[in-house]
Amino acid sequence: MEKDNIDLPKDFLKQFKNKEEFQNFFQTLSKQGVEDMLKAELDEHLGYEKHSPEGHHSGNSRNGFSKKKVKTESVGDMILNIPRDRKSTFKPQLSPKHERMSDTIEQAIIGMYSRGMTTRDIEEQVREMYGIDVREGTISNVTNRLIDNIKQWQIRPLELVYFVVWMDGISLKIRSNGNIINKTIFLVIGLNNQGMKEVLGMWINETESASFWLNVLTDLKARGVEDILIACTDNLKGFTDAIRSIFPKTITQLCVVHQIRNSARYVVWKDKKEFMIDLKAVYDAPNREAAADALNALESKWGKKYGYVVQSWRNNWDDLTHYFDFPHEVRRIIYTTNVIESLNSGIRKYTLLKNIFPDDSAALKAVYLAINNLEKKWVHTVRNWGAILNQFIIIFEGRCQH
Repeated sequence: MEKDNIDLPKDFLKQFKNKEEFQNFFQTLSKQGVEDMLKAELDEHLGYEKHSPEGHHSGNSRNGFSKKKVKTESVGDMILNIPRDRKSTFKPQLSPKHERMSDTIEQAIIGMYSRGMTTRDIEEQVREMYGIDVREGTISNVTNRLIDNIKQWQIRPLELVYFVVWMDGISLKIRSNGNIINKTIFLVIGLNNQGMKEVLGMWINETESASFWLNVLTDLKARGVEDILIACTDNLKGFTDAIRSIFPKTITQLCVVHQIRNSARYVVWKDKKEFMIDLKAVYDAPNREAAADALNALESKWGKKYGYVVQSWRNNWDDLTHYFDFPHEVRRIIYTTNVIESLNSGIRKYTLLKNIFPDDSAALKAVYLAINNLEKKWVHTVRNWGAILNQFIIIFEGRCQH
């Protein structure tokens, strides 16, 4: 049987710095996919899902995991967690004893988990790759387990206080009612009192508005968040009004880097270098008063030609300049939304393999898997967190320790 090839976008490989990073990306996808399918195989073998009442007094049950080193043709050796049953009657098809995992199985797994495929697509690919029919229930169990994981992740309890949250969205093409439309998966990252970042949740919507952000913030509050000290956004539509109604004490800091980029778009090439030097005197000022003076000077010099740019800074001035109220260590954290932009860039690496998602569920699964893999790299606290924590405690007296 001829193998199906995976067509990668031309710029896909450019996302990876070296061969090792590329190899690790596919090995992670393959390992996670294989382990989920093994769990689904065991569900089929036992006749009931984990924690299901149908398993009571069934005569057989789950019995932990054993580790197995599997040799693969394309992603090297993997250490898999193989589920076991108490009667030792479970013999997985995906990883038979003493057999080498075939390249076709790896490609099937990679295809499913990197492309956000539907159950029918997965079933067809497994049939083509393995040359065997896999039960529909097995494929459904894999998909349903992932959906259940997402649901549980999305409702998990959160910390009482987040010192900083970053909010932004990633746009994806999704098929809906026969049409292909752009939808945005909005993401929220929180910085907790240990100086650690975590993705708090994801919400999919076609547009953003005050009512949409009200729902997001209400969700966070229902999951235990009592206070957010600073929220960093890219001037999200309706967000400021929404957060004031749910977390009225939160400071909203607009991303200065985005404001700078947007300003540069409206300046002609021959003026850009000089204009940007004058603009830097605004955002790089030592304090708010000096920044206001620099903005006045900018308007005097460039107002007639680029009045729209100056007016944009004036319209957003209060939310653009909150960072001047903080020491430099805190300024670096809240000055820009680079934290969440980096997350979005990482997600793009995982979703580039799928140009169009068949439905919302497939898009959410792909983003969820990407987040899981990317969060594993967030192992360290913010640099100099002890000093920064003390600054937060002083500035936000009584709000940091719940």
